[in-house]
Amino acid sequence: MAPGAHQPVTSMQESLATPALSATSRSFISIQDPSSTTDQALSPGPQLSKPSVPPPVKSRGLNSGAGARRLRRIIAEDAEWSLAIVPPLTELCIQNIVKNFQNNPILTQLLPEHQQKVLNDLSPDLPLAVTANLIHDESYWRRCCLHRWPVCHVDSHGGSWKCMFFERHLENLLKHFIPGTTDPAVILDLLPLCRNYVRRIRVDQFLPPVHLPPTPRREDQSDSGSEGVTEEPTRDHYQLNDLVAGLSQLEELDLVYRVKDCGMNFEWNLFLFTYRDCHSLAAAIKACHTLKIFRLTRSKVDDDKARILIRSLLDHPALEELDLSHNLIGDRGVRAAAKLLSHSRLRVLNLANNQVLSVNTTLTSINLSCNHIGLDGGKQLLDGMSDNKTLLEFDLRLSDVAQESEYLIGQALCANREAARQRGLNASHFMSPLTAKGPENLSR
Repeated sequence: MAPGAHQPVTSMQESLATPALSATSRSFISIQDPSSTTDQALSPGPQLSKPSVPPPVKSRGLNSGAGARRLRRIIAEDAEWSLAIVPPLTELCIQNIVKNFQNNPILTQLLPEHQQKVLNDLSPDLPLAVTANLIHDESYWRRCCLHRWPVCHVDSHGGSWKCMFFERHLENLLKHFIPGTTDPAVILDLLPLCRNYVRRIRVDQFLPPVHLPPTPRREDQSDSGSEGVTEEPTRDHYQLNDLVAGLSQLEELDLVYRVKDCGMNFEWNLFLFTYRDCHSLAAAIKACHTLKIFRLTRSKVDDDKARILIRSLLDHPALEELDLSHNLIGDRGVRAAAKLLSHSRLRVLNLANNQVLSVNTTLTSINLSCNHIGLDGGKQLLDGMSDNKTLLEFDLRLSDVAQESEYLIGQALCANREAARQRGLNASHFMSPLTAKGPENLSR
């Protein structure tokens, strides 16, 4: 073959190999890291001519994250780290105020929106000496109530969460106060904090003093009569004079002198309303000129104690309701209550479940007609007639008593008349024949 003929074949092979090589090198360069490309350029030896690299094409699909990572020049050690915004200075100040609120209470100096943020973060366990006269926000006291008591009926406390908290807190202290053991300062120190927020006190338990068994007498002690005399242990409960005098907004007082859940420690003395308790309570309610409702139930109040209490309520400027139900009040106590009706502004009187008319053994006729006794009064009269055996006539015309009460009172009167007739028959049966004929027959 002629030399000239071989040259075109060779140039044709080189032209065919050049595109393949350029394609291979292009593929190799696009995969390499930029640093490796730089090292290759600095390394000695024969190098291929650097072809032109087309602009990178954004990858799609699963390799998009890998492509973004290849484009990063600095890779952080923590992949989840990110630059966060620094809290504003006001937030840092609010956090510091909340943290140190007990030692340095700052609230009124703040703007309203900042005050609300502080109140939302305050703990409900802060001392009352710090929060009582400083915080008036109802949402904070609502959190305090719900934190302490699972069941809260704010409607029965005038719709105020703050009043509810202090009323229930004070009631809890009174229920667990033990005379001679508990320090009275526990209650009296609370007065400056709650005097403007307590309008109602309902205490259904008063604990008596704790009496330890007497120590045995030693043999060397004298047996003289003076040393052998021992005083009867007192059963007086907590005296309410100082407490009631310190509550300037008190309107309702509801008390029960008893002990709840005494179990095997039951004694009748645990349900005793002593004369000292009575005199102390009478002085307290007499001095409380804002009192509108007074209830003393299930406390074994007899006639003498009822008269002491009612005497202190004569001409009371504000009392509108008196409830002495479920006690031991008889006719003497009722006469005192009747006197109170004309010397007070009383609108409601409740003497249910006492001993009115039931202990009377001489009264045979009562006339209460035209007195507008009403439905509740009729029920109380019916309760009084339940144990009465001597009353024969009871006039209730035009007294607005319910028909049911009037009918049942009539049935009780019929039973009393029948019992009186039977007693008359039995008495005449045992009389002598001459006496039975009457005194006019004796003269014959």
